[in-house]
Amino acid sequence: MKTFRTLFALVWLLLAHTALHAQTAPKRDLVSFEEFEARLAKAGKNAQILDARLPEEYAQNHLEGATSFSVANETDFSKAIAKLDKSKPTFIYSIANGRSGKLAKDLRDNGFSDVTELPGGLSKWIGLGKPVVSTVGPGLSLSDYQVSLKSDKLVLVDFGSRYCGSCKKLAPIVHSIKHEQASSVKVINIEAYENKALTKELGVTALPTLILYRGNQVVWKKSGVTPKGEIERVLAEANL
Repeated sequence: MKTFRTLFALVWLLLAHTALHAQTAPKRDLVSFEEFEARLAKAGKNAQILDARLPEEYAQNHLEGATSFSVANETDFSKAIAKLDKSKPTFIYSIANGRSGKLAKDLRDNGFSDVTELPGGLSKWIGLGKPVVSTVGPGLSLSDYQVSLKSDKLVLVDFGSRYCGSCKKLAPIVHSIKHEQASSVKVINIEAYENKALTKELGVTALPTLILYRGNQVVWKKSGVTPKGEIERVLAEANL
């Protein structure tokens, strides 16, 4: 009985500590997209722009003036930030806000006081048609895309990226639907960063994004890792 009481007390203390930490933990500093643009414009040539993605992602598309800043370990990170100026405004982005969020925290922990993340990441930047330095072409035209949608079946389009963690989680779900419902659903996969013009035209500002068409008309659109059951329900309703 005494052992049980001791264990209960320890669990209670752990829960209380966790709740207190959650209440006192600093909130993440994410500004609006418009505010990010305004701060970046105001900083001008004084801005330090860091791309938190992998070097090969950076090589494909990046913001003008950005530096590739994918650091593998603590030693390399210390060397990399030593080359930066803590007094300058620093801007960070990744695909969304996963890797950029971690980098922003690490920089603040190391004395960088003026750190701003790009809300929605490069996905939103490209989806809104903002300029990037690119080594890949615009990809599919809207007319070519519309031709690919012609089908007697429902057409499910998956906009994603091979570098996107959430896209990798959604991919097997879409793959299974492609094979399980091949008789009634046509599935198309679009690599978003290799089709920037199309991404802008369709207003895809987050990855992954699913768009369902019936007779070339959009009947459903959703961003994020959508559960298989929800997708199956939408497909069933669209087939009625």
